[in-house]
Amino acid sequence: MNCWKGAVCRSWIYPTLIICANGFFSTMRPSESFLTPYLTGPDKNLTIEEVTNQIFPVWTYSYLALLFPVFLITDYMRYKPILLLQGISFIITWLLLLFAQGVLAMQMVEFFYGMATATEVAYYAYIYSVISTDHYQRVTSYCRSITLVAATVAAVLGQLLVSLADVSYFHLNAITLASVSLAFVCSLFLPMPQKSMFFHRKGVSQTLPGPDKAVAAVGADGPSSCQEDEGSVSAERAPTPTQQADDAKPQNHAFGVLVQLSKDLRDCYSSRKLLYWSLWWALATAGFNQVLNYVQVLWDFRAPSHSSAVYNGAVEAIATFLGSATSMAVGYVKVNWDLSGELALGIFSTMDAGSLFLMYFTDNIWACYAGYLAFKACYMLLITIATFQIAVSLSMERYALMFGFNNFVALVIQTILTVVVVDSKGLGLDISTQFLIYGSYFTFIAGIFLIRSIYIIISIKCRHTSVVGESTDH
Repeated sequence: MNCWKGAVCRSWIYPTLIICANGFFSTMRPSESFLTPYLTGPDKNLTIEEVTNQIFPVWTYSYLALLFPVFLITDYMRYKPILLLQGISFIITWLLLLFAQGVLAMQMVEFFYGMATATEVAYYAYIYSVISTDHYQRVTSYCRSITLVAATVAAVLGQLLVSLADVSYFHLNAITLASVSLAFVCSLFLPMPQKSMFFHRKGVSQTLPGPDKAVAAVGADGPSSCQEDEGSVSAERAPTPTQQADDAKPQNHAFGVLVQLSKDLRDCYSSRKLLYWSLWWALATAGFNQVLNYVQVLWDFRAPSHSSAVYNGAVEAIATFLGSATSMAVGYVKVNWDLSGELALGIFSTMDAGSLFLMYFTDNIWACYAGYLAFKACYMLLITIATFQIAVSLSMERYALMFGFNNFVALVIQTILTVVVVDSKGLGLDISTQFLIYGSYFTFIAGIFLIRSIYIIISIKCRHTSVVGESTDH
């Protein structure tokens, strides 16, 4: 038995299977596409105004409050406890959603959902701590693919159950509760990592894989209760600054890591290329999350669920498929993104703005659905490009740091949008006017990068003219 257990711990297959099962069940939430109809229907009997202006904003606030401390605690506690916390948060969320009543109870739902969202960072970070670098690229693709499959299955299943089997929204939420409970059970069987990226480092930095190359195996770890599989290759390098922080005295270790993280951030953002891609990431992700958070309310406003057929699940399934297709297509397009990337950001951000304006001006629910599909596909295309552009030249640790910080900045921006535009203590605008604001917001983003790309093109032409002139003089 001990030999079998040891073999399981040393293999990359066991933790990959468990974390993928966890990812599948935690993402397979068929009721999410029908949250607004559920809240405004006879089960909860809330008004659109209460849902929009008092309940949904709580998710943004709790997510912002929890993201940074959870990001640090996740690394310090080595991921598995945070995955358990995520499972508990999801279970509490759906227990409240099923059995609690009133605005305050639904605000608690949003708080715990914000906690579950903040802990999602542990899902991808965990796997890198228990497998060797030889399998990073393959396992990353498995983890990402399984969540896309789960999201698609959830949306399709929810739509089929509602449209064909006449399943109530209450029972749809009960199915989701069962799914997230299975995810929690799966997380109990995960091996406990013996290292983490920042506070419990044992190796050296790893570079993230580009789309056409596997990750180089660069670090070997010391002995642990559940060893990584025997594929790691040791690399002799000078210790990185973060490693030097690891050698500090125990009482100063945490502070030293935080100081080094701040230095790493400063170094990353000193690159103009990374700064502009991160700027788009933060601005666009804030707008994208805001649209996702309130689009169901707009659909319910255009075609009230109590008197119209609801196709939210089908639309989400198609949107997930289109987003996956556009993301995959990026890997096959041969474009010099260093030269044309910011122009692409400007053009596709303009398309995002146009999609949102369509959703504002139209009263037709099908046109509204179409605008959402175009919006999500464009965003998924650009975020894939931005992810690669940022990751390709950074170590694993610095990429994780920039990923967390960019998302934190995005959440700050989203919180400002929520406070000003949505919250009843701010402007408390109706849902239709909100999408006019979001369309204007993406127009602003598009303007920044179109102007920037024009400036780059003019600079290149001037430089080329200058070189030609000098060669003619000689």
